[in-house]
Amino acid sequence: MITALLCFTIGNAQDGTSRIKAQFALGVNSPSSNGFVTDYKGKSVNFPTVDLGLQYMFKPKFGGRLNYSFNRISNETNSPSFKVNYARVNALLVYDANDIFSFLPPRMGVFFQAGPGYSFVKPLDNYTQNKISFFNIMAGAQFHYGISDTLSIFTDVSYVNGFAKDFNPVSEGFGSFNGNVLAITFGTSISLSGCYFCDQ
Repeated sequence: MITALLCFTIGNAQDGTSRIKAQFALGVNSPSSNGFVTDYKGKSVNFPTVDLGLQYMFKPKFGGRLNYSFNRISNETNSPSFKVNYARVNALLVYDANDIFSFLPPRMGVFFQAGPGYSFVKPLDNYTQNKISFFNIMAGAQFHYGISDTLSIFTDVSYVNGFAKDFNPVSEGFGSFNGNVLAITFGTSISLSGCYFCDQ
């Protein structure tokens, strides 16, 4: 009786298990070639990209997500050696697009996301003094497959556009990066709200 009451009360409060979710993802990134000074080139595919997010759906179709991402970028074989830690924080508007993609199987879902943020670039090795930071805007989509009411796996494809100024090649440029980044990650989304006992 108590379990049933908890299921009804929690499961029906503000969209149940869909309201608050924590997300963890791991993947790769591809930096734009114009983000490096002359003769410096980054790998077209870099590992890792780590994404952490906390999502809150304040309406059935609209929500927000606070997202943190860490990306490692390193040099191509024919470029001077460098490594860069590229981190960012974004505040995203999330749109549940499942009505648009109603032809998909019931356990699959599509979410669009976009919003502003701030990027922090820290070179490693010989160029640690060349730190830069700048505003960005991110847009992308997530494709989910529901394992249960409280757990889904997903793929996230996002593009981050940076608004950095051109840097001085000598004092700020070597080993640094001020361009755009495409990231593809794979992860899990875990519900922090709703009914945890209804399947039992």
